Amino acid sequence: MPSPTNPSCRVRVLRQTGRAVAQQGGVRLVISGRINDVCAELDRLADQEHQLASRAA
Repeated sequence: MPSPTNPSCRVRVLRQTGRAVAQQGGVRLVISGRINDVCAELDRLADQEHQLASRAA
């Protein structure tokens, strides 16, 4: 699975934060790349979010 530290990773993830985005209650992500790499990144982000939620519970 590609990771941000893997040089063969061809996914670009842009996190947009700011006053307008914060007022909507979140962070805006723009993910671009090959569909397989984008799906793998989405899976990685979902796993990360699940792990964080488990620790908080």
